[in-house]
Amino acid sequence: MTWEAVIGIEVHVELSTESKMFCSCEVSFGAEPNTKVCPTCLGLPGALPVPNEKALDSIMAIGLALNCKVAPNSVFHRKNYFYADLPKNYQISQFDVPVCLDGYLDTTVDGETHRVGIERAHMEEDTGKSTHVGEGGRIHAASSTLLDFNRSGVPLVEIVSRPDIHSAAQARSYAQALRGVVAELGVSDARLEEGSIRFDANISIRPEGDDELGTKVEVKNMNSFRSLEQAVDYEIKRQIDLVESGGTVIQETRHWDEEAGVTHSMRTKEGSSDYRYFAEPDLVPMEMGREWVDRIAATLPELPEQRLERYRSAGLEDTLAAVLSGADSPLRGLYEDAVESGADARAAANWVTGEVTAWARRNETETQDLAISGSQLAGLLALIDDGKVSASAAKDVLDGVLLGEGDPAEVAESRDLIQISDSAAIDAVVDEVLQTNPDAVESLRNGEDKVLGFLVGQVMRATRGKADPQLVNATIRERVGSG
Repeated sequence: MTWEAVIGIEVHVELSTESKMFCSCEVSFGAEPNTKVCPTCLGLPGALPVPNEKALDSIMAIGLALNCKVAPNSVFHRKNYFYADLPKNYQISQFDVPVCLDGYLDTTVDGETHRVGIERAHMEEDTGKSTHVGEGGRIHAASSTLLDFNRSGVPLVEIVSRPDIHSAAQARSYAQALRGVVAELGVSDARLEEGSIRFDANISIRPEGDDELGTKVEVKNMNSFRSLEQAVDYEIKRQIDLVESGGTVIQETRHWDEEAGVTHSMRTKEGSSDYRYFAEPDLVPMEMGREWVDRIAATLPELPEQRLERYRSAGLEDTLAAVLSGADSPLRGLYEDAVESGADARAAANWVTGEVTAWARRNETETQDLAISGSQLAGLLALIDDGKVSASAAKDVLDGVLLGEGDPAEVAESRDLIQISDSAAIDAVVDEVLQTNPDAVESLRNGEDKVLGFLVGQVMRATRGKADPQLVNATIRERVGSG
């Protein structure tokens, strides 16, 4: 039997608003526990919610960036369940009338573009944070649990994909692409390590060629792209092994154990009826008028996929384009400024991702902190194009610029790196090298082209690397009568 994995991803994005979703409490990561709370986010009797307009702007921006339709009307619902970190014993969320519907996101895996449908993006509030005190931080081994309600009520967008993903690699690619869109929009810092973007995977298997969906299992606690890929891969194999050995997959929620590299059962998965959704009586229905939607659409930046295509059109190879087009690329600004200052796009990309990045690593410096501007990089590339410095000498010029010695032309002059392009000066050195290496000259005349490199090298050595190698090459061939 050949099996096909069917995967959908649920993504929770904490929005970077100054206040919470339904109250004026400050949103602050890392604050002292339970210091950013009020009667509303603590669920005290009589406290009424008021929607955060900035959060609604943000979810519309996310939806539009993901090619969704923004619903003209939307309704908040109560999602009822009982857990210690949910102080009201219900969560204000959305059910059948979300803000955004029916979009898609294109991702690339092994050079092939794959489209993942977006079923919905809806608005809700986050829960509090539970810290289980005990071995491994797991609830089953905890001696006690500490509750911090600072996160309770933080604006949260849930983005639900369609089951269009069929491998762990596709799941990782989709998550990375979605995270890039969110980060580019600036609506969230989208930091996995801080939990401001979180991924849950719904995974099932079916015989290849079947249309009917299998029983899905939800996997949680994947706090990196690597964890997501490993967890999905493990769960696919677990389900296949289970079915092929005569077992049955049950609908449940499982916890990814990063250290052990396995998933563990947490609880039987609930259905929507278990949450007893009903319209939130303390909030009126929302109307997203055309003018509001158009205003948000006008603020959307260039998104990573659009930038990727622009870079490809400029002649960049796919690998370079992908590195530079990411939302968080610290190199992009330098590249963009260099091209804006007149540098060739491919040359600028190669230098930014190559020599500039290598210098930063050698000197243990963050690339965003490097003391070089786009115009300086363009100036360095112009020196190479004009034949004023050689490609190897340009690396020394870059070093001087990054050490604060001045602009590229000043560094090239002060470090005595200006390339010798004067024909008369090179003629004299070439003549001397040819006179002292008669055997190599004779070999070149006899068609042994490999000795040409030796002779060029001797000239470069005599000029301390300052001669124009192309001019040297041509001069030697002219003198010897070769080629």
